[in-house]
Amino acid sequence: MLLDLLQSSYFSIFLIVALGFMLGRIKIAGLSLDVSAVIFIALAFGHWGVSIPKELGNFGLVLFIFTIGIQAGPGFFSSFRSKGKTLILITLLIVASACLTGVGLKYFFDIDTPSLVGLIAGALTSTPGLAVAIDSTQSPLASIAYGIAYPFGVIGVILFVKLLPKLLRIDLEEEAKRLERERRSQFPELKTCLFRVSNPTVFGRTLMQLNVRSMTGAIISRLQRGQEIIIPKAHTVIEKDDCIQAVGSEESLNNLALMLGSREEGELPLSNTQSIESLLLTKKDMIGKQLCDLNLQRNFGCTVTRVRRSGIDLSPSANLELKLGDKLMVVGEKEGLQGVAALIGNDAKKLSDTDFFPIAMGIVLGVLFGKLNISFGGGLSFSPGLTGGILMMALVLSAIGKTGPILWSMTGHANQLLRQLGLLLFLAEVGTSAGKTLVATFQESGFMLFGVGAAITLVPMLLATIIGRLVFKISILDLLGTITGGMTSTPGLAAADSMVDSNIPGVAYATVYPIAMVFLILFIQMIAMLIV
Repeated sequence: MLLDLLQSSYFSIFLIVALGFMLGRIKIAGLSLDVSAVIFIALAFGHWGVSIPKELGNFGLVLFIFTIGIQAGPGFFSSFRSKGKTLILITLLIVASACLTGVGLKYFFDIDTPSLVGLIAGALTSTPGLAVAIDSTQSPLASIAYGIAYPFGVIGVILFVKLLPKLLRIDLEEEAKRLERERRSQFPELKTCLFRVSNPTVFGRTLMQLNVRSMTGAIISRLQRGQEIIIPKAHTVIEKDDCIQAVGSEESLNNLALMLGSREEGELPLSNTQSIESLLLTKKDMIGKQLCDLNLQRNFGCTVTRVRRSGIDLSPSANLELKLGDKLMVVGEKEGLQGVAALIGNDAKKLSDTDFFPIAMGIVLGVLFGKLNISFGGGLSFSPGLTGGILMMALVLSAIGKTGPILWSMTGHANQLLRQLGLLLFLAEVGTSAGKTLVATFQESGFMLFGVGAAITLVPMLLATIIGRLVFKISILDLLGTITGGMTSTPGLAAADSMVDSNIPGVAYATVYPIAMVFLILFIQMIAMLIV
């Protein structure tokens, strides 16, 4: 009965996943495999004859890569501008050293060229690389060598990623917190302060005439004159001894003090008809608009004092572009606040809803893009393939954010669920496929080609670690993402992703993966054409 059940792919998949999670929770010397353990269980099941349909694996791969691209997209281009050159250099080092290691060992062990390019493609787990190797050599030896190198190409990267932080004695969670503090430090902390108007040059002038926001960077949220609390508007006149409450960075508040008068401690109360509320931006037609476009002060008599996005308080400058899920801290009359809430949505349920149309359409566009074939002349050509096409399309769509009524984004919970589902399907299929021929391949071809493939896998990662840490001094999270992207290893990224609650490895992976794929294909074609 059990054998019959194992022939059922859906039963086998969930059994592999369940056993994988059980194995992944076992810790030895503080190290666990987490979700990566699924592939080791799958290898064993594959050796015992269990088969998972290739289409299920591709389905999982598509979901995993698309969700990675959608999450990484907003930070991809800023990361590319700030760290792109460094990450690209390390990626070129990875691909070039893999190919040079293979070429050197070819002459040492007298390996034929078709087997060599197959080993390189397998060691870097690149299916497009295998396709190019077979097409360039027209030999079945390329696919045999690919099959020999592929299992360690998968397992080796996972183990390297898991062991590297331990070997370098780095706490990934502490490193993630440090990088988050650095990111936050780029955005000055917003404070609230009171000011007593004592500068004669501002007496009798309106806020519009003083141009307070542009001149100082501070936001005036309310004003007290005698016992009256006023929500200020553009035409509100400033008078001597007015008490003004403002929000801004330390620098902007100091600038405001120079304009108005002395700073004081405390906070102004609100009248019975006034309130301050945190409102969620959830309406599609508000996304991408600048804050000044809403004209909240004129239309509703309300003022935005700060905007909270991804855990960071942003100063509400007039040209700030609004994003889905922004929290606007708004002060004003209660009736006006109701109007602002209706304008921007303020519907938390919408943030938890998942619109599958952008997901499906994005994947369709990615698959079509992956089918493009770009020729460089001289017999060299490049096609993004399934993985590259979907990743690049997801990055672009996520960076665009919105096309008409379509939002190219996903809630965090939906992204995490689809990513995990896709990853599990992909690892189960890849593991069972590799497990089928693992023992037989060793028996037929011996351990020499396996050892060469292992060297091609390990040498680039070791070099990237040494150069990345000692020369470029990049963070371990960027390094993990760059290594897995440079090795074109989706399971490796999954291992890194499961180790720390940060999207930094995913952004780095997305930054370098397309470059690694292009150069690997070109290098394989060059080796097949030039080396006999």
